[in-house]
Amino acid sequence: MAFHEKNLIVLPPVEIAGRHVKRYHVPALGSAGIEPEVEKAAYAVLPELFPEPDDTPPASFVVLHRGGDTGAYLNVYSWTWDNVLHFAGAAAGQPALDCPDLDPAHFVRSDPSVRNWIGCVWELGPLGHERDAWVRHMLAPDTPDLPGYLGDALTTGTTGPGASA
Repeated sequence: MAFHEKNLIVLPPVEIAGRHVKRYHVPALGSAGIEPEVEKAAYAVLPELFPEPDDTPPASFVVLHRGGDTGAYLNVYSWTWDNVLHFAGAAAGQPALDCPDLDPAHFVRSDPSVRNWIGCVWELGPLGHERDAWVRHMLAPDTPDLPGYLGDALTTGTTGPGASA
C-alpha cells in the first residue's frame, strides 16, 4: 500500500487542569473527524499526562490520531523548564500497545520504559511549527506572549508537505 498523507484538523485551544492545550486531530483515512466519544475519552486522560507544574507558562499541544483499525493515539507535548518539550502518550483499542481491549475510547497511558516513541509520521507534523511558535512568542520577545503562542497554530490541511502555518 502506498503512503498517503492524512487530514490534519486544527481545533481552538482549550484549558484543561490549568493548562492551555492546542489541539491537532488526525482522523482515519476517509473520515471527516475524530468520533466525539474518542475525543472526550482522550481529553479525560490529559491531566495524568501533563508534567508537574514549574515556572513555565502552562502550555501544551496534543495530537489525537485515529488509526484505520481500532486504534486511537494521544500524544501530549508540554512545555516545561522554559524551553523543553515534555512528552507523554496514551493509546486505546490497540492490543499491540498493551491496550486491554479494542475500544478506541479506552485510553491507557503508554509506558515509556517499554516504548519511548514520540509519534508516527502522521503525528509529527505539528512539532516543527510548535517549536518555532514557542520561540517566536515565548522566548524571543522581552515579555512572553502566551495568547500569541496559543493563537499561532497550523491550519487545517494535511499532515505533511503542504500543511500551512
